[in-house]
Amino acid sequence: MAATYGYKRTVVGAHYGWRDFVVQRITAVLITLFTLLLLAKVLLIQGPIGYDSWAAIFAPQWMKALTFSVIVALIWHAWVGVCSVLYDYAKPAGFRLFLQSLAALWLVSCGGWAIQVLWRL
Repeated sequence: MAATYGYKRTVVGAHYGWRDFVVQRITAVLITLFTLLLLAKVLLIQGPIGYDSWAAIFAPQWMKALTFSVIVALIWHAWVGVCSVLYDYAKPAGFRLFLQSLAALWLVSCGGWAIQVLWRL
């Protein structure tokens, strides 16, 4: 059996899929729990739901902080999903980089708008 010298197999990207899998699950749980909390708060409102009652839900500082963290989790969740799809289907690296740049710009813009709306309440 002859030994081959100078050849070493390098594996790039080890465990990246595992990290993305864990991030997707954790952010999904956080988003789900927040949705259930928000739904419970809306269902407990007496009478018609207007701007005042909606703003009252987000008035406490803890709710604003929780909503902020869910917005960040939603952006992270979407980013991991978009990257996974683009790595699978956008084969030219330059085209994939272009699409990832557009997605990052879009997600940051949506996150900034959501935070602006949240702090305006």
